[in-house]
Formats: sequence, C-alpha cells, structure tokens
Amino acid sequence: MKRRVNVIGVGMTKFVKPGTSPEYYVMAAEAGRLALADAGIPYSDVEQAYCGYVYGDSTCGQRSVYELGLTGIPVVNLNNNCSTGSTALWMARQAVETGAAECALALGFEKMAKGALAAKFDDREPPMGLHAPVMIELQGVTGAPPAAQMFGGAGREYRFEHGTKRETFAAISVKARRHASRNPYALFNQILTVEEVLASEEVFDPLTRFQCCPPTCGAAAAILCSDDFADCHGIRGAVTIAAQAMTTDTLSSFEPKSMIRMVGYDMSRDAARKVYEASGIGPEDVDVVELHDCFTANEILTYEALGLCPEGGAEKYVVEGDNTYGGKHVTNPSGGLLSKGHPLGATGLAQCTELVWQLRGRAGDRQVEDARIALQHNIGLGGACVVTLYRRG
Repeated sequence: MKRRVNVIGVGMTKFVKPGTSPEYYVMAAEAGRLALADAGIPYSDVEQAYCGYVYGDSTCGQRSVYELGLTGIPVVNLNNNCSTGSTALWMARQAVETGAAECALALGFEKMAKGALAAKFDDREPPMGLHAPVMIELQGVTGAPPAAQMFGGAGREYRFEHGTKRETFAAISVKARRHASRNPYALFNQILTVEEVLASEEVFDPLTRFQCCPPTCGAAAAILCSDDFADCHGIRGAVTIAAQAMTTDTLSSFEPKSMIRMVGYDMSRDAARKVYEASGIGPEDVDVVELHDCFTANEILTYEALGLCPEGGAEKYVVEGDNTYGGKHVTNPSGGLLSKGHPLGATGLAQCTELVWQLRGRAGDRQVEDARIALQHNIGLGGACVVTLYRRG
C-alpha cells in the first residue's frame, strides 16, 4: 500500500559562477545541513540517501554525506543529466512511499567548469532530423553549443508553426531576471529589458546569450518522510507530494522528425498528464510553477506541455502576463535556470526547495500570495522528465 510522503526539510546554497565555488562536497554538506536543520532532525534519523551529480567520480555521494555523518546507511549515486536532482527526489519519494525507509535524503550538487555547456558538433549536419523549413535554415550551421542548437531549433520550429515573435522569447528572460532580483540565492539579479536581451550576442536563432542558462555551481537537498515518522517527531503541517511521475523517450521523440518532440515535449506532456490524473488536481488549480527554462524556447514549449495554456497559446499567455504575479500561474519565481543558474545535479532539488518555501509562505519578497498547490518540471535530454505536484498541509 502506498503511503503519503512529506517534505519536511529543504536547503540550498547560493548559486555561483564556475571558478568561485568551494569543493562539491562542501556545498553538498552545507545544503544537507540546512535541510536537516529545517526538518529539525539529526542526520542519524536518515535511513537512505540519494545523491545526484553529473560531473564527478563514482562515489561523490559518499564523499558528500560523510561530511554529515558516518552512519552506514545506503548511499545511491545517480546521474540523469539535467533531471538528476529531481531523479534523486523521485527515488527518495519511492523509498518512503513503499515503506523501504521512514526518512530519506535527496541531495544534488554540481561543481561546473567554465564553458561546460559549450561543446560543438564535429560535423556540419543539423542535429537529428527536422521539419523541412527548419532543416533548410540549419544546413551548415556550426559553432553553437549542441544544447542551444537543439532547443534553438525547437524554438525556430515553433515560430514557423505559430508565428511567434522574437520579442516573446526575449520576454521570458526579462521575467526571469525580474523574479531573480528578489532572490538572494540567484546567480543573476540584474534587471534586463527586451531590447537588451535581443541585443545580446546571438547563440542560435531565436536564442541570444541572455536566453541561455549559464554553467553554475551549487547544491540543494530535501528530507522526505512518512506520516508515522512525522507524527513521532511532532512535525505538523508539512508540504506533501500529491503526485509524481517520471517519463522517458518514446518513438514520438524522433518520429515524426521534430525538434520540439526531440527536446522532450511529449515526455513533459505525458508526465504532467500522469500527475494530474493521479492527484485529481488540474493545471487550473496550480498557483506556482518551477519549470525547466534552460532556454527561453523550452519555457514557451513547457507552458503548453504542462497544460498551463492551450497548444499554440504560449505567446498570448506571455503577452497577457499569465506567467507572472497577478496572472494565472507564477512561473519560476526563483528566477529559474536562466537567472538563478543551472548546476545540473542540484537544479531539481533547488526547484523543490523554492516550491516548499512558497507553500510555507516563507519566500520573502517573491512570495506567491496564498500558494497552496505547486508544480515542478525538470527535464534532461537523453532523456528523462520528472514532474512533481506539491500540496500545502
């Protein structure tokens, strides 16, 4: 029988630029200690630990949690690309839900290098197969990072299909910086205008430099437990995981040939659908969202994949301000990956941390008024998508 899972503690470090961070295990231990202090429990109460990172050796998880204590618990190291942090959360949730553990730690961390996302294709062929008009534009293109070519190609395909303005993509970055200006944990706090976003160096049309997430260093953690554990420790009013789903690629990611599908649109749509069906909660009930805005193009695509707006309706959703305070859903109040930063292994748990703070009413100047339902979306190409729905109380 499945049990309810509570998030009783969260913590994260301030995200910083490569070259300015301490060692990975120092950041990881700091996030872990913050989560334990938030939960009000000692590390000795944790029965299992799931540690996520993309760059590192095979047992960086042990090196990190040993800073918290040497208790002999199972420590699982995992890498699921950009969805690594939320995969750690998914595994910890399963452990508690099934009774394998009463209390589990999900920990994500990353110490990235400058230019970590800037590898280039070796040949002159466009990435994967594309719709004809997009493929014509991409022929012979080189120089952009592979991820920018893929997500930029998806954005270009979306523009061809719906006539979306470049200014709409740029407006996503403007919103991200405005939200991040209220977040002391974010890497970039400076406000930008649409004109400044569009004037920044072009990376891969329609993406400019300010529309791409930066390599970042940081760590985040969450403590999950059962109702019995919470009762025994006098923990009341915890945030609960109402539903969670992980999806991976199907044939639809590659057939028909579409960059939109290849960067995970169907994975996101299917995971969201599973979560809504399992919880009985729909997108219209969601108050606050942290979604995977690695590039502005992906945020636009994800609005539709998560059902926050109709297919083809993302531009209207953005122009009418339904993606920010005063609109239908406050998306990425943290500043998102674009402005908060994207340390690959930590991102999913940083999203979790922000949403738990929001549901507790402890998000400071960026607090979403009376937030009760929160939605998290974290995707990694390769691929895996994790969607998590949280409920207050």
